[in-house]
Amino acid sequence: MMATIPTNHFNLRIHHIQLQPRNSQLVKSIIVNRRRRNSRPPSSFSLKTHLHFHFLNLRNCPCLSVVPKAIGDADASSQHSTALDADVMYRNLSSTDENYVPLLVRMLGLDNDPLDREQAVIALWKYSLGGNRYVDHIMQFRGCVNLTVHLLRSKSSKACEAAAGLLRMISSVNAYRDIVAESGAIEETTALLRRPSLTSEMKEQSICMLWNLTADEKCRLKIANTALLPLLLKLLDDEDMKVIEAAGGVLANLALSSPNHSIMVEAGVIPRLAKFLTNEIEGSKVVRKEAKNALLELVKDDYYKILVMEEGLVPVPLVGAAAYASYKPALHSWPSLPDGTEFTQSSKGPSRYGASELLLGLNVEDNTEKIDKSKMDAIVGRTQQQFLARIGAIEIEDENTSERGFSTSGHQTLLPWKDGIARLVLVLELEDETAIAKAADSIAASAVNEHMRTSFREAGAVKRLVHLLSHSSNAVRSSVLSALDKLSISNAVCGTMEAEGVTCPLINILNDLQTTESLIEKAVSILARIWDPNKQMKLKFYGGPVNGSTNIIDSSSHNVTPGLAGAKMEVKNLLDSALAARLVDILKITSPSLQTKVASILEYFVMIETCMDTIIATEIGSSLINIFKQIFPDTETCSEDQEPDVAYVEEIGRAVSQASRLLTKLLDFQQFRQTIDSNEFTTLLREILKSDIHLDYKEWVAACLVRLSFSSSPFENPITTDVTLHETIPRLVEQIRTTFSADAQEAAVVELNWIVSEGVVGATRAAAAHGAIFPLVKLLEQGSERAVEAGLAVLYTLSMDSENHSAILAAGAVPVLRKIILSHKPQWIRALHLLRNLPV
Repeated sequence: MMATIPTNHFNLRIHHIQLQPRNSQLVKSIIVNRRRRNSRPPSSFSLKTHLHFHFLNLRNCPCLSVVPKAIGDADASSQHSTALDADVMYRNLSSTDENYVPLLVRMLGLDNDPLDREQAVIALWKYSLGGNRYVDHIMQFRGCVNLTVHLLRSKSSKACEAAAGLLRMISSVNAYRDIVAESGAIEETTALLRRPSLTSEMKEQSICMLWNLTADEKCRLKIANTALLPLLLKLLDDEDMKVIEAAGGVLANLALSSPNHSIMVEAGVIPRLAKFLTNEIEGSKVVRKEAKNALLELVKDDYYKILVMEEGLVPVPLVGAAAYASYKPALHSWPSLPDGTEFTQSSKGPSRYGASELLLGLNVEDNTEKIDKSKMDAIVGRTQQQFLARIGAIEIEDENTSERGFSTSGHQTLLPWKDGIARLVLVLELEDETAIAKAADSIAASAVNEHMRTSFREAGAVKRLVHLLSHSSNAVRSSVLSALDKLSISNAVCGTMEAEGVTCPLINILNDLQTTESLIEKAVSILARIWDPNKQMKLKFYGGPVNGSTNIIDSSSHNVTPGLAGAKMEVKNLLDSALAARLVDILKITSPSLQTKVASILEYFVMIETCMDTIIATEIGSSLINIFKQIFPDTETCSEDQEPDVAYVEEIGRAVSQASRLLTKLLDFQQFRQTIDSNEFTTLLREILKSDIHLDYKEWVAACLVRLSFSSSPFENPITTDVTLHETIPRLVEQIRTTFSADAQEAAVVELNWIVSEGVVGATRAAAAHGAIFPLVKLLEQGSERAVEAGLAVLYTLSMDSENHSAILAAGAVPVLRKIILSHKPQWIRALHLLRNLPV
């Protein structure tokens, strides 16, 4: 071995390593320990290597220091001489680091002593701290990474820490990341982190190595599909903040790959990281940043965004600190709530020191409604965000990022919902059109539940959004309409919109012929919720104010709504000939969802008798015919092999159902019946009733047909038969099959028996075709006596047709019938007659 090594190989010198005063003691301990291990005599090569290795000790790096064992007085004299020999050897070594590295790599071999391997990996780790050039020199020797990965199995905490630290330095270089990943470092790190007792240093180095590996896409996918994800989540509760930061960094990198999102969400990443941003857990700035980066990647998915918001966070767009320069907070002489509600002065005169103004109206009388928690949160959030905007400290981090060369376009941040909602409402008051549009879009995306919608209302978003409907920018109006559309899902918020006067701007948008179809649909969607026919039913049956009161309190929303009589008069004034004609024209747009909403609005006005003349003056009859004809596909544009879109067919079914409901209400008026051809409507609706649309959408079609039949001859009216065969019987069979109520099931089977026993032509075939046999046989086992009797009667009638015998036998009717006969129940005779009809 010595013959193959150059003479200058031992002329070593490490620039980062200096001789410490205790080296004499250190060398003596190494020699004594070698003798005590009773190992083979070291060659001159390995001995010089170990001597030189143990003299190399970095400043301020306690990991390299080795505590010498106790040495007796008999070894004192030999200790001094050994130290002198070691000093001579150290001075004779070369000053080139490169010649020293291969010796340390060789000492990592599995055939060496574990203590030697430990000291070698520690030295290489400290050597790699010099930078990429030092790492490049280590990686010149094949097998270094594999030997280092093997040391992760060591029982020595120092060896594991040094091995993980060396792998961390190697993986920090892009060129060597794949080598570390393919060497089994991920698997060994997983086994290492599963150990019951680990030092914080071992955890930090291991996770930081994974942090480096997750910079590569392939490594991210590999790590996410291993058992490391639960371990990383567990490490978020570690006592050492550096370990928590490293674990958060790994999770943030894993979130950069969209295929990992489902795995991370299922593992419970969102609630664990959200706690660092909602101030539930104290964390450093680094871990907050990494948690925010991970969650911002997850909120790109609409479903995961909802999960993040359920944890108390709101995505807020970053508009830049410069955009807030135009913000001018309103100065109030008397305090008010964010939604615009002002406090009434309870004191007769001003306070001596202005305390009543300062305490935001806390000096209220006993009969005044107290402020609930949502209003208090809105006040706190508004105060904090306005303060940040006034002092110019809002979005400071975003501004610093822009200075470093990163664009903030399209970026967003996460804030606790109290601050996030207030921030979005604050942005709505700026002059920047882009910022306003971003804030409105974020409000639309965040209004996912009743709590968020109510919170936006309390924060004053509704009033500001209604005001922005008159904005000159089409982009702003589109975003504002989206926000109002999502907020109007709440009945309470919808009432607030109506009180703020949202109907007039929406009508102006509809009357504008230049308005695009997307804006029309959003405006119609809001108006359909405001002008809900169910609300008009309350107006129709309202008998007047009670005890002279002009207001009615809605207990469900805790809001005071205007008097119903006044609301009725206001709606009448809103509908003019231009708006009615415009709504009927919108019905001609081939968008089933839009047609459904417009038909609902027209139904609302039809229930107001004073509006009927305005509606009848339009071409509403022809528009309804066009809606009904949509159910039949155009053979010229659709090929026979082309399957219809399921979602589109569902939308058409809703549109046809709502149009049938509107037509049913219109038929109550003689002046409308004189303007239409009843036979044309009857023919279309009968074809629709026989079509394959869902049974739920046939209910109003059948009702409309029955209403049309009133004007037909009572002696020749096939409408009743069609309704029975194509709507009533399928509905009853579905009710028998799916209902969980015994009473409802009994009523359905009794009605079905009545229809069959009346001898309606085709009733038995219709019942068998819609699958009535199997639920009826099942009913014989668990139904009431009346239901069993009616079910036996229906099955007996069906058994008269031999084509139904196979289905009755397949349903298991024979053993059930025999059981009824042998039990001598009141229905046993009818069961016997049924059994005789079957081929058994």
